[in-house]
Amino acid sequence: MTTIRLTMAQALVRFLAAQTSEIDGREYLLFAGVCAIFGHGNVAGLGEALYAERERLPTLRAHNEQAMALAAVAFAKASRRRRVMACTTSIGPGATNMVTAAAVAHANRLPVLLLPGDIFAGRRPDPVLQQIEAFGDPTISVNDCFRPVSRWWDRITRPEQIIESLPQAMRVLTDPAECGPVTLALPQDVQAEAYDYPEAFFAPRCWRIRRPPPDPAQLADAAAAISRARAPLIVAGGGVHYALACDVLANFAARHGIPVAETQAGKGALAWVHPCAMGAIGVTGGTAANALAAEADLILAVGTRLSDFTTASRSLFRTPSATLIQLNAAGFDAAKHGALPLIADARAGLQALDRALATWAAPADWTTKARSLAAEWNETVTQATASSNAALPSDAQVLGAVNRAAGPRDVIVCAAGLPGELHKLWRCREAGTYHVEYGYSCMGYEIAGGLGVKLAMPNREVWVLVGDGSYLMLNSEIATSVMLDKKLNIVVLDNGGFGCIDRLQRSCGGASFNNLFPNGSGIDFAGHAASLGAISRRVASLTELEKALPEARAASRTSVIVIATDPAASTSAGGAWWDVAVPEVSSRAEVALARATYNAARSQQRLTG
Repeated sequence: MTTIRLTMAQALVRFLAAQTSEIDGREYLLFAGVCAIFGHGNVAGLGEALYAERERLPTLRAHNEQAMALAAVAFAKASRRRRVMACTTSIGPGATNMVTAAAVAHANRLPVLLLPGDIFAGRRPDPVLQQIEAFGDPTISVNDCFRPVSRWWDRITRPEQIIESLPQAMRVLTDPAECGPVTLALPQDVQAEAYDYPEAFFAPRCWRIRRPPPDPAQLADAAAAISRARAPLIVAGGGVHYALACDVLANFAARHGIPVAETQAGKGALAWVHPCAMGAIGVTGGTAANALAAEADLILAVGTRLSDFTTASRSLFRTPSATLIQLNAAGFDAAKHGALPLIADARAGLQALDRALATWAAPADWTTKARSLAAEWNETVTQATASSNAALPSDAQVLGAVNRAAGPRDVIVCAAGLPGELHKLWRCREAGTYHVEYGYSCMGYEIAGGLGVKLAMPNREVWVLVGDGSYLMLNSEIATSVMLDKKLNIVVLDNGGFGCIDRLQRSCGGASFNNLFPNGSGIDFAGHAASLGAISRRVASLTELEKALPEARAASRTSVIVIATDPAASTSAGGAWWDVAVPEVSSRAEVALARATYNAARSQQRLTG
C-alpha cells in the first residue's frame, strides 16, 4: 500500500479538495472554500495546510465567526445543498461564536462543515489560553456545545481517525434525509501530528445525492387518498427547492388543478402569477392560502417539516376528517402530525404521484374558488405595498418599493422581524429568488446571509432587507463583502428598535417595554456603513427610496440605503393565530383580555400526532 506522510491538517484539507457531488448527471466541486478566522487553535496547523492548497480550496477571511458560518449556511441554501463550505476557528470564543450558526443549519436542514480548533489532546500545557475546564470531566471542551446542534460530531484525538470520520461527515453533508451541520473538533496538537496516510484516501470521490423513490404501498395509499379528495391543497416547503422540483410541482399542480400554498422555505416554488399559486400560508400567510387550508379535506405537504408558523400552531387545518400526506425525504418529518407518510425525494415523489393519478383533477368548483381567492389576495398585496406620502412608511411599503426595483432573477435575503411581511407580500417571479431564514429566525443572519448568497450566485443582484436591531447585532460582513468584491444591495429599515417584538408584546396584552428606543435610534447607520467601505445614504421618504434603489443596483460595490419606518405599522390582512402563551394571572386588564382570546384560540388546535 502506497502511503503519504502528512499532518492531520494537511490530510484533512487534501481530502476536502478531492470531493465532488453529483445529481442528475451534473458534477460539482463539493467544497467551494473554507471561511477562516485564525487564532492560536488553528493558525499553525490548519492555517499552514490551507495555504498549501489555496489554489484548489480557496480560503476566505471573515470578520466574525458567527457571521462567516451564517454566510456558509446561506451559501449551502442558495446552492440547493449541492455545494458546501467549511469554517474554521480557534479554540474558545472563536469556536463558540459558531454555535448559533450551527443551530441555524440544523433547524433548516442545511449542510456546513465546522472545524473548530480544540484544546490539546495530549494535555501537556493544560489549561491553555481560552480553555474552559470542566471540573469533573477533563475530556470536555467548549466544542461539546456543538453536539446538540450537529448531525455528525467527532473529536479527532489521533491523526488516523479522519480516515473513518471524514467519509461519515461527507455522507451526512450530502444525504437528503440526514443533511445538516457536521462538526469535527480539531485539537491543535493533533492538527500538527503526522501520519502515513493511504494514498487512496485522497483519490477524487463523487458523492451522488440520492433521489429516493416512494415505496409502492405508500404511493398507492397516497394516490388513493388524493383521488378521493374534493378540496385538496398542496403545501410547498423548502424540500421542493432542494430537490430541484419547482418545475415539476408547477406542472403537477396545473395538470391536476390543485392550489399551492408556500411555507417560508418553500416560497418561490411557483411564480406568483401561476394560476395555482395561492401565496403564503400560516401565521405570516395570506387570506387565500389560509382560507383554503381551513376548508381542505386533503393536504399534500411536500418537503416541509410543518412548523408552528406553517400550521398556525396546529390550528389551521380545520376539517376534522382531513387527510394529511407528508411527502418528505426524511422519515422523521414524514411521520409528523399523524400524517400518511410518503417517504421520497420531492421530485421523484411528485412524478410518481402524477403517473398514479393519471387524468384525475380536483373538482372544478374548488379550483375556481381557489383562483378567485388568489385574485382577491393579490389585489390586497398591491394595495399594501403601494407607495404613499406617509411621514414614516410601513415595512410593507418599503419592501414593495424594493420588489418593484429588483429584477426577475434578483434574490431577496432576510431573517427575523421582516419575514412576517415578506412572506405574505413579496412577489417571486422566478424560483430561487426568495432567501429568508425563518427556521431558526436568527437576527443577524441578514447581511452575512446575503454574502453567502452572493458567493453562491455571483452573477445575480442580491438585496438584503435588515432592521436596525439586526444590523446592530451583526454588520461586520459589510466590510467582508467590500474586501471580497461581492457586492450587496442593503436596505436598512430603522424603526427605532425591535419593532416586530414590540408589536407581539402589545398583542399579548403587555405594555410596550424594553424593545424600542425612547426617541428613535438616533444612530447614523449610513455613516457607519460608509466607514466599513460601503456606498451609503439615508433617504427621507419613499420617493427618495425609489430613486436610490436603481442607483444602488447599478453601483459596482456594496450599497447601504437607510430609511426610517413606522414600528407600529404592519399588514392587517392575512395571517393566522400563533401559540404564544399569555400569562394566566396579571394585574393588567389588557393581559386578561389577551388571555381570554388565547384560550379561545387554543380550542382550535388539532393535536393528532
